[in-house]
Amino acid sequence: MAEERAKRKLSAILSADVKGYSRLMREDELSTVRTLEAYRQVMTAAILKYRGRVVDSPGDNLLAEFASVVDAVESAVEIQKELGVKNAELSESRRMEFRIGINLGDVIEEGDRIYGDGVNIAARIEGLAEAGGISVSGTVFEHIKEKLTLGYEYQGDQTVKNISQPVKVYRILTEPEAAGKVIGEKRPKPEKKMWVSLVAAAVIIIAGGIAVWQFYSRPPSIEPTSVEKMAFPLPDKPSIAVLPFDNLSGDPKQVYFSDGMTEDLITDLSKISGLFVIARNSSFQYKGKAADIKKISRELGIRYVLEGSVRRVEDKVRINAQLIDATTGGHIWAERYDRDLKDIFALQDEVTRKIVAALAVRLTEDEQKRLMHKYTNDMAAYDFFLQGLEYHNQQSKKGNLQARKMFEKAIERDSKFALAYALNGRTLLMEWVMGWSKDPRSIEAAFELAKKAIALDDLLPAGHGLLGDVYLWKKKYDQAIAGYKKAVALDPNDADGLAGLSDVLSWSGEPGESVGLVKKAMRLNPRYPIWYLWVLGHAYFLAGQHDAAIKTFKKALSRNLDYMPAHVYLASIYIEQGRDEEARTEAAEANRLSPQTTLEDWKQRLPYKDQSVLERLIDSLRKAGLR
Repeated sequence: MAEERAKRKLSAILSADVKGYSRLMREDELSTVRTLEAYRQVMTAAILKYRGRVVDSPGDNLLAEFASVVDAVESAVEIQKELGVKNAELSESRRMEFRIGINLGDVIEEGDRIYGDGVNIAARIEGLAEAGGISVSGTVFEHIKEKLTLGYEYQGDQTVKNISQPVKVYRILTEPEAAGKVIGEKRPKPEKKMWVSLVAAAVIIIAGGIAVWQFYSRPPSIEPTSVEKMAFPLPDKPSIAVLPFDNLSGDPKQVYFSDGMTEDLITDLSKISGLFVIARNSSFQYKGKAADIKKISRELGIRYVLEGSVRRVEDKVRINAQLIDATTGGHIWAERYDRDLKDIFALQDEVTRKIVAALAVRLTEDEQKRLMHKYTNDMAAYDFFLQGLEYHNQQSKKGNLQARKMFEKAIERDSKFALAYALNGRTLLMEWVMGWSKDPRSIEAAFELAKKAIALDDLLPAGHGLLGDVYLWKKKYDQAIAGYKKAVALDPNDADGLAGLSDVLSWSGEPGESVGLVKKAMRLNPRYPIWYLWVLGHAYFLAGQHDAAIKTFKKALSRNLDYMPAHVYLASIYIEQGRDEEARTEAAEANRLSPQTTLEDWKQRLPYKDQSVLERLIDSLRKAGLR
């Protein structure tokens, strides 16, 4: 059977966004949201008046489609006129000025949404427009120059991201004295005008035919992924993986900065309930490898992939980013940013919002607030934090100590850096849980840092997750569950948070949801760390599903033969099943791997709420031969 062709059509596309939206939100969120809503109503009315339709309007963006180029431009002129009147009533610092770009191009229609280069070019042109202005492509200009009483300023052939040929761009001039004028463009002499027009028309027709033939006959620049061959079913919401941004700074020591930028984007996107965001652990499996978008999409079971690069030189930073639809091989959005390093936080916010807009995701009011909230404005503190994050992700004793030093330096620079407090607390908890320290003061220090982080920022998922973990080890189960539930509510895509909640529920004697939660975490993080298998196996163990528990713990050992918790619980299960020889083998492995740990240590450390479960476990381990 022949493959079904995508539905295509020629449309006039209007793309608009607010210049300086991040600053407006930062200074006064409530007023900005109210103004945006009022202005959006004006824009929608003008679009409908000229027989257009609003395709989407996430955040500060608006995308509209028209059957007529003339209608699209007249609508844009009316929008800017109406908004200009409204802005005159506001103080200069609170004015909300939209940039509008218009293109005529071929688009792919999928339900109510449209995609393709036609849309991408409109968005690129929008970025070239002035605040309160309108810019159009050369194809639009050719259709309207003799039909509308407007003026035009030729802005040259512009090279835009991921579009192979330069795009002619014109700025619309609405002043009466500019009507009929084309500024900056060399016009043909009068006696040659008709001849040139005929030649131009012929060229356009021929070139158009060639372009259409090439468009339909050539393969996409990226081979699309087959949904049927994906490792997992696609989620019922836009799914995305953010690949580690390449470090193009020429200095390998700057990798922590590009990695940190990537993690910040993952963190911001994961807070959005309307997205399905692959966890950092899985995205970073592709670090340092050539990006095979088809393969990545298939292995992770996602539709969209974001890739990019970071170049940091002294106090300047350049970021390139592009969003790819792996199921079509097409680019959804791409942009290059050249900014001062001090503007990095506003830049991160802008990139996040562009992605959200490109995927047509609507943000709740709480999500708007969480995205606008940044943890520090001190670049030196942020730099120390990113270095600490790099060490923290090593998950080693030495890395843990180095991470703590960096987080403490970040706090010295900015005493209100809540996330640095939370991650510093995590290093203290880790050294106690991993047995690198048996000093109970580590737990208490982590507890204080968790409370400090939350006091500074109650919307910090990491703070509530840390508090949940500390409460678990303090055997305050209700508070532990509440802490993790708050963390998951604030960051619904946090795979570690979901696995942590699963673990806490198991220890607390409420394992009913545990299996489902950790499996959800595994879907968000397909390259999950080994401790997810421990959480799943433990949940099966407590539910009495011993065969499933054995299979899960063996899977953990297939990844790491020295993973001690798997040996311990296999020893217990085998004793209960009467498989004494296998139990003794597992117990001997546990004794080898942790010769200093005694049964009494296990009894004191394991935070079971139900003491009968603990007693039965200890008894079975004693029979198996644990010391």
